[in-house]
Amino acid sequence: QVQLVESGGGLVQAGGSLRLSCAASENIFSINVMAWFRQAPGKQRELVATLTSGGSTNYADSVKGRFTISRDNAKNTVYLQMNSLKPEDTAVYYCNAVRYVLGTGPLNYWGQGTQVTVSS
Repeated sequence: QVQLVESGGGLVQAGGSLRLSCAASENIFSINVMAWFRQAPGKQRELVATLTSGGSTNYADSVKGRFTISRDNAKNTVYLQMNSLKPEDTAVYYCNAVRYVLGTGPLNYWGQGTQVTVSS
């Protein structure tokens, strides 16, 4: 069981920056994919960014060039650096970890979420 704890959310003006952190309870090398999702009020949860254990990254079109996902292996922490924030980035941001287990399939773990509010 991987436990994930997010932090770093808050209120920021449009154009500002925030850095979200996701601390994992175990070595993130053992986790196949780390990701950030977000969910705005009345909307479905959507994928924001992914980072594989091999270092590959992928981003939603809406955040490309503005958000960066990265990790610190020594701290078992994944980050989401968010720049040039827009009001439409307002959402609860969730950290996600995926571990592929032979014979079982993917196991998904979620953090509790952290609120990001961007004012215009």
